Amino acid sequence: MVPVSFLSRFSPIRAWRDLRLFLSHRQRHELVFLVLAIGVTGVVITGFYFDSKIERPYKRPEITYFESWPENRSDEAIKAQQVIDQAKKEARLAELERRQAERRAEFKRLNDKLERWGL
Repeated sequence: MVPVSFLSRFSPIRAWRDLRLFLSHRQRHELVFLVLAIGVTGVVITGFYFDSKIERPYKRPEITYFESWPENRSDEAIKAQQVIDQAKKEARLAELERRQAERRAEFKRLNDKLERWGL
């Protein structure tokens, strides 16, 4: 806990007087550079503020549907469904592998170009 006597030393009026006293002892060019520094900093912060408001395009939510199975399914029905699901899974994995191979090829071409340039 901070003692009350410590906080009693802080006063906005004293701070304002101290700032005025400090600035009154500065030369003209120092004040000009102070204003310029505050202005440039303000412009940069304002630019970041306005640049941070990027609207994202709408993306439909991805919905995952689960199938409901009867409780009394036979083992043959389960195995038949697993065969069908495995074929779908392999097709998805093959498509994913194809896309990854294309992406790797793009990066390899880019890397080869950069190496030719000496980078």
